Amino acid sequence: MTHHLISNKKKFFDLWAPSYDWLFLSVFYQAVHKRLLEYVYLPEQPYVLDLGCGTGRLLERLANQFPDLRGIGLDLSTEMLRVARRNNHHRPRLIYIEGRAESLPFASSQFDAVFNTISFLHYAEPQQVFAEVARVLNPGGRFYLVDSTVANQAEQKLMAVTKGGIKLYSPTSREHLGVCAGLLCLGHYYLLGPVLLTVFTKAPLG
Repeated sequence: MTHHLISNKKKFFDLWAPSYDWLFLSVFYQAVHKRLLEYVYLPEQPYVLDLGCGTGRLLERLANQFPDLRGIGLDLSTEMLRVARRNNHHRPRLIYIEGRAESLPFASSQFDAVFNTISFLHYAEPQQVFAEVARVLNPGGRFYLVDSTVANQAEQKLMAVTKGGIKLYSPTSREHLGVCAGLLCLGHYYLLGPVLLTVFTKAPLG
């Protein structure tokens, strides 16, 4: 069932990729990215991962704002990645690879920050995604989760669209996912309408 769902989502985003950056929805995403950057803290020479990177717009913004940043964009869609690579103005600092958020092809404790914007609602195994994010984060690293939210658990159940594999999470549910993965929630910040940024951190060693 999960494999079938992932395959359908991949086909959907592959078809969307050629026009993705020209649609109104993409303009909305860019506005969200701009607001997100107001809350981003990174160490010197940061190494970051963008899950569900799409056409790479967030990584481009991050690379512009942090000149010593290196980053990897990971996405399920081959065609989204094709567009991201074509528009990559920061080679070799930025690279883009195909993969799944539930099974990240990276070593443990590798990244200073992980970003996930407007794609967490698509994941069929949210707890596994959190576990993988926690695994690849450096101690003290941060996870920036941005997606539409709901006010509470009751509303979350009403908004779950299982047929399309889409699910929204309340702030409390996000915190619970983080705790189960060993991540501490640092705070919630509304960026645009119902789009909520939740910042997590991985406890430093010692």
